[in-house]
Amino acid sequence: MRFIALLAAFGLVSLPMSGQTEWLANLNQEGMLRSVATQQTSFRKTFSESVPQQPQVRPFITDDARVVGRRLAQMESWLRVDKEAGQQWVMFAYGPTANVEVSLGGVFGYERTGTDNGRHRLGFSYALPLVQTKILFRGYRPNKAPGVGVVLGSFFPGGRGMFKPAGYGTFGYLTVSQCFGEGEKFLFHGNLGANYLHIGGSNNLIGTWGLGTQIKTYKGMHFVGEIFSGDPYVPGTGTAWQVGYRYFFSDLLQIDMTVGDGIAGENPLPLWFSAGIRIVTERFLHKRK
Repeated sequence: MRFIALLAAFGLVSLPMSGQTEWLANLNQEGMLRSVATQQTSFRKTFSESVPQQPQVRPFITDDARVVGRRLAQMESWLRVDKEAGQQWVMFAYGPTANVEVSLGGVFGYERTGTDNGRHRLGFSYALPLVQTKILFRGYRPNKAPGVGVVLGSFFPGGRGMFKPAGYGTFGYLTVSQCFGEGEKFLFHGNLGANYLHIGGSNNLIGTWGLGTQIKTYKGMHFVGEIFSGDPYVPGTGTAWQVGYRYFFSDLLQIDMTVGDGIAGENPLPLWFSAGIRIVTERFLHKRK
């Protein structure tokens, strides 16, 4: 059963053109910021020597106070599809120290560019690179004080089509995680931050926030849900909710599937579906001879 579920999720995530729909901020012909849908924030993992911690990853937007771990590397890939576009995201992360995680990634997929004799025209679009650093000040433990971390990053204006950012942008946010119950039975996460955008000579500051939870239901199965406003990766996305499940095959492999919808903002996000996979390798733990 686990093998079948893994194959199904991996097949979805690896589709080259049906990637995760995350509307990216763009400019229209009049130079106004056009909201583009988002998908995100990942929850990351920190390997603890004393307490095994299970990571939260994209496609969730609300991040957790946890890093991948010293000399550990991970690959996250997630897709998101709605009525307007599809995006495939890929993020690679590495832990140079026990409290620092550096990430590099990008997105590619399709967008609807118009109609031709009643048929939708699809165009290829991509954006890269996305760079990010997470610093963990304090890890969380069951029934103890919450964990605290900070994330800083930028999405450079490289690419083509709708996904290409309209200008330079920098994001940053504080992440706090609280754990209750042994085995991380209940997890709660909160984010508060902002996107700074430099587009066409203008400077804009857009606030972001998110509240998320992960509840263990049975063995490796967890319920996940969140409400957020703005995506650190993609500004101007409004307020939205997202719910789904996350399954842990081990500390090194997990999958998740979610559904979400926008509920507020000038351009509320359309109903979307997403699926993601996270793989961690311990290869770099081995010392070179």
